[in-house]
Amino acid sequence: MLRITFALLFAVLFLILGIPVLFIEWIVGKFNPQAADLFQLRCVQWAFRVILFICGTKVTVIGEENVPKDQAVLYIGNHRSYFDIIITYARCPGLTGYVSKNVLEKVPLLSTWMRRLHCLFINREDVKEALKTILAGIDNIKNGISMCIFPEGTRNTTEELLLPFKEGSFKMAEKTGCPIVPMAISGSAEVLENHIPKIKATHVVLEYGKPIYVNELDKATKKKLGHYCQNIIAEMLEKNAGLL
Repeated sequence: MLRITFALLFAVLFLILGIPVLFIEWIVGKFNPQAADLFQLRCVQWAFRVILFICGTKVTVIGEENVPKDQAVLYIGNHRSYFDIIITYARCPGLTGYVSKNVLEKVPLLSTWMRRLHCLFINREDVKEALKTILAGIDNIKNGISMCIFPEGTRNTTEELLLPFKEGSFKMAEKTGCPIVPMAISGSAEVLENHIPKIKATHVVLEYGKPIYVNELDKATKKKLGHYCQNIIAEMLEKNAGLL
């Protein structure tokens, strides 16, 4: 229980003590938006690395060289833990917004940081609102900001390796031509979800697959892009199961 207590305490203190930082970044953003964005990114990445250290989470990273550094991308990954966001965001080389459930939009301070970091909130129960979110993600990518989405649509709490990927999750890549970077996250549920409320020191494997360029795929594969990407991530998860 000590790990979860210290992790929560650190997170709360970061959000509270970060209020003046948000104000300063807002001022800097008026003159140099890019500098403000980058500083906010590094601040949160530092905080996430501290949380992982407190929780005793060791992350083995495979294939990081597959992540393009010179353009915006669409990250996709499997989703079994809230720590998936912490683990993956801590390693983003550039500005990256995550697509999150709209319930987080109501959380004070956290939602402010998320908006500053170009995160988007999606209401999957409202098709029109969900489409607006995807369109906003397309605009972000066109402006050089990478996006990350978990195509399963929710945390996978089943015995299945993966839940079916939602095809709409890939519209941001289809409409912009940006590369899709598949991420396979193994072992993250052992940090917390498999034994709530206890946090355990855990070994997690994060593998980045080779980028997928939609325009280079054949017509049949494009029609089932979600299934195609799901198979790629499934292969990585099965391969890395023995590394935990």
